[in-house]
Amino acid sequence: MSMQFGRWNFEGPAPAPEYIEKVNATLTPYGPDSNESYSKDGVKILYRSFQTTKESHRETQPHVCASGAVLTWDGRLDNRQELIGELRDGLTLNSTEVEIVAAAFERWGDKCLGKLIGDWALSIWNPVERSVLLAKDHIGTRHLYYSFDDKQLTWSTLLDPLVLFASKTFTICEEYIAGWLTNQFPATHLTPYVSIQAVAPSCSVLLRQGKHGTTHTITRYWDFDPNKRIRYRTDAEYEEHFRSAFATAVQRRLRSDRPVLAELSGGMDSSSIVCMADLIMGVGAQSATRHSPLATSQVECPRLDTISWFGDFYAHLDPDTNAFPWISKVEEKRGHTGFHINLSELRELKSKETRSQRPFMSAFDSGGFACTPAPRHLSRFFKLYAAHIASQGHRVTLSGIGGDHVTGREPTPMPELQDLVTRARFLQLARQLNAWAIKTRKPRMLLLWEAVREFFPRGNVTKDIFGAPWFCPDFIHRNYAALSDCPPRVKILSHLPSMQHNFDGLDGERRLAAFWDLNPTLIREVRYPYLDRDFMSFMYAIPREQVVKAGQPRFLMRAALVGIVPDEVLNRKRKTFLRPESEKENDKNRLAEVVGSVEAGQHIVSGSMGIIDPSRFSKALREVRPTEEALVSMVTLTLQLESWLRHLATHEILATPKTTERQDYPLRAKGVALSPSAHKFS
Repeated sequence: MSMQFGRWNFEGPAPAPEYIEKVNATLTPYGPDSNESYSKDGVKILYRSFQTTKESHRETQPHVCASGAVLTWDGRLDNRQELIGELRDGLTLNSTEVEIVAAAFERWGDKCLGKLIGDWALSIWNPVERSVLLAKDHIGTRHLYYSFDDKQLTWSTLLDPLVLFASKTFTICEEYIAGWLTNQFPATHLTPYVSIQAVAPSCSVLLRQGKHGTTHTITRYWDFDPNKRIRYRTDAEYEEHFRSAFATAVQRRLRSDRPVLAELSGGMDSSSIVCMADLIMGVGAQSATRHSPLATSQVECPRLDTISWFGDFYAHLDPDTNAFPWISKVEEKRGHTGFHINLSELRELKSKETRSQRPFMSAFDSGGFACTPAPRHLSRFFKLYAAHIASQGHRVTLSGIGGDHVTGREPTPMPELQDLVTRARFLQLARQLNAWAIKTRKPRMLLLWEAVREFFPRGNVTKDIFGAPWFCPDFIHRNYAALSDCPPRVKILSHLPSMQHNFDGLDGERRLAAFWDLNPTLIREVRYPYLDRDFMSFMYAIPREQVVKAGQPRFLMRAALVGIVPDEVLNRKRKTFLRPESEKENDKNRLAEVVGSVEAGQHIVSGSMGIIDPSRFSKALREVRPTEEALVSMVTLTLQLESWLRHLATHEILATPKTTERQDYPLRAKGVALSPSAHKFS
């Protein structure tokens, strides 16, 4: 992920050199391969590259077009050959991607954005129109933030310089905090700061300076077509299309001039990526399968390695909880053993360490500045991960995230039954109710009612928040929508319910991608084959009963990948595992560790901001029991939020909240011995 940064002073000279030096120093760990810039007419643009393809070594950015427009591009262009053939104009197969994108912009203007397939973020300064155009791909796997006022506009891949060097304090965005507290993740356009926004996926942001100030226009330039339909006569045709689309998605993400590292968990998602990659590359036994015609085009990847993690914490109770046997099946098929991290051993090492009461804010202070409530301090697991990729020269990681949503891991009949209801296909509805009733062992009328009731309005605050009485009612009222735990109501006069279900899942993937923060210790470009635009378009366009058929999750995926993925992995049965009673003692220790980390005598920042009621929170800490898992989780999140707010305050970034009368509240959780220094939290 290369770094883009720009500062436009509307009136006056370019940004001061000392300001640019601080910004550049902040960007350097993330973009170690080049240090380039553009400066003219009050505009300063920085670009630091993180090179992952052979073309990226020949790029010169910022790129100045013949029209005078200045582009910075961070991404991977998957349809580069198609665009070269359509544009021509001096482009060749060896053209860099920023040259292709620049030619597309010169030809089509902002209409080119919908034609760019891949993972990318783009910034364009237009000196003629005195405007800046910012845009991101359909998922938003790259970050791009911006902030503006009457005097200047600033944009950046990294949030840090917009916060650290703004020479002002910030008001915290309550809607962002509400989304973070519910584990639904904040909306994609939000940041923790009111005056800083993020470019949303599939959107462009046009900022133009005129006589009457800065105009700010957000446009959705592309999205999935809800009316697209793909229908075949036989299951075999769907399977063939799936294999082709999935192979293309994987092949696109193998393009690298260095070895690629794939995360292999032993589940279907990661295993399918690794096995399909081997098939494409003609590795091991895969090249002899009946699907070898898929491996007809050249793959720009010198080698594919794997990294796996597993634990045998509960293997004596349920062998399926240990993923190692399924990881081994994939490694056996490909003829290569990957790098393994044993989580059980890591937990044993942690348990042997002497636990000491650390300062309340140490989780944030030990990892440098944290722009979001997620500490940047790496766990022992991620330190091992980072050390491995550094030692092997990996820069690209393949991840199976997105597979659950796109390929139908959850065998729910609701979208399919709702489709049949809205299309008045009652005979087929009756047949499917019978089939699902047998699989789920539920009465047909109950299944029908569960499907139909989702057409009616629903709404309630998420149970975790509702069960945590220390959150202020006004905070809940102001952020009710962000705190809502209910899925949106299915609309009758809209797209098919299955497509509405797809869009709801898509929003979740986009929120997750937007929330992930960059870490200077773990620099890598993560690629997600299941979030490929063309692959998702195919999966969204086929009938729901092909994705999930009468209680068979991933019906199409399982059928299409027979002979490619080991049968043991394809047929692996997932079942719910309940932790044993012996873990209750661990819960008690966890609660003691959480509560015992509280420092005494400090002002509660989140209380003065109107987020929590300090007296109610103090009471909850005295009364919460380890068995109340949801409540313990909310206690942990609340303390993490408070720690982060104090972290911002120490960096003089947090705007002074309204003050309230300070009181001392004793903190002694029921059955939990606290350290002498943690009796008060006020």
